Amino acid sequence: MLYSGGGTCDNDNMIEKVVTIRPLKDRSAEKEDLAYWLSRPPGERMEALESLRRHFYGNLPRLQRVARVIQRTKG
Repeated sequence: MLYSGGGTCDNDNMIEKVVTIRPLKDRSAEKEDLAYWLSRPPGERMEALESLRRHFYGNLPRLQRVARVIQRTKG
């Protein structure tokens, strides 16, 4: 079953909601997603990734790097 929200998207940044109901064992959605993103040019994939990063981490210039130096005792 495929459901489309039916509303119009006035803003280019809006994504139309689509719901697909499938059995839990059906992995075709993952294959379809992978095929879709592999069909897109690298620049578009990076733009989508950057959009997701901004959504989850805010408007930081980039992800923070975390490094920790641990002094080990000999013995």
